[in-house]
Amino acid sequence: MCQCQLSSFPNHVQVPSLKDIQCASIRLQPYIKRTEFIFSPRLAHRSGHNIFLKREDQQEIRSFKVRGALNKMLSLSKNQKQTGVVCASAGNHAQGFAFACHLLGIQGVVFLPQNTPEQKVRQVKYYGKNNVRVVIFGSNFDHACQKALEYTQETGKVFVHPFDDPDVIAGQATIALEMISDQKRALDVLLVPVGGGGLVSGVSLVYKSLSPQTRVLGVEVEGAEAMHTSLAQQRRIRLNSLDLFADGTAVKQVGQLPFDICRQLLDGVIVVTKKQVCEWLFSLNNDLAMIVEPAGALAVAAAMTMDQGVDLNIGCIVSGGNNDAYRYSEYERLLRA
Repeated sequence: MCQCQLSSFPNHVQVPSLKDIQCASIRLQPYIKRTEFIFSPRLAHRSGHNIFLKREDQQEIRSFKVRGALNKMLSLSKNQKQTGVVCASAGNHAQGFAFACHLLGIQGVVFLPQNTPEQKVRQVKYYGKNNVRVVIFGSNFDHACQKALEYTQETGKVFVHPFDDPDVIAGQATIALEMISDQKRALDVLLVPVGGGGLVSGVSLVYKSLSPQTRVLGVEVEGAEAMHTSLAQQRRIRLNSLDLFADGTAVKQVGQLPFDICRQLLDGVIVVTKKQVCEWLFSLNNDLAMIVEPAGALAVAAAMTMDQGVDLNIGCIVSGGNNDAYRYSEYERLLRA
């Protein structure tokens, strides 16, 4: 178990405090759904553990990303809101950003990579309506992000980062406050999908403050192990290649602030295979009537790899349900490979 305390961070690192996260929870409460944190008898039967699901697929945008984007934009000054905002995303952050732009009446520009599923592109346009302009650029998130940063510098607009920002991390961390409040028994293990690290770093901050006995583990899929590799080498690593299977968590390099937090507080990272993710993506659909995207199935896939010789209370964050139905043939091929 990680014994690091929040005071061990250097003074220059802008780590959100527990008070910052609690304030974010109050700020967001009128606008987002408090999603269910429920016990799953079916998953418990199959795993040998008590499995609890945090259903962020139940958010209006079907992803936790609305929490961070909205918290960041609610924190902007009047002048910043009038100037406008920019983001880059593989899809879910863009939807949360678009939702917030329309809700707050702020003009925004979204840069999406070419691999973004069409379903997510349509959703961004739907949620943003006349408040958001969509730009498709680059072959992956990193390309889109670089273009968005250049545009931000040219225009003076505010960049709303999908994960490397203290206000965004504080917004994502509100998930953990809800879980701790709703859980009837302390978790032994909490499994969290990892992309750029905003969610897992925020959740770690809360759990290591309020439930330090809980082991917080990130989950990545093979071919996109940016956090696992970085923690192993104790420095941020940029992957030479990137598998885009789980597009919601596909980044070549995790954020600096999330990495600084995870290096101190995260108990480890589990890497699952694409076949394992597909198996549980189908199982969640068929057995529990849950439609999840690959990133949303990561935590459940990891839970099924846990040692069955010990009866554990395991929490799984189901991070998103924005699945493109046209990809099911791809999932079936991977499952049969």
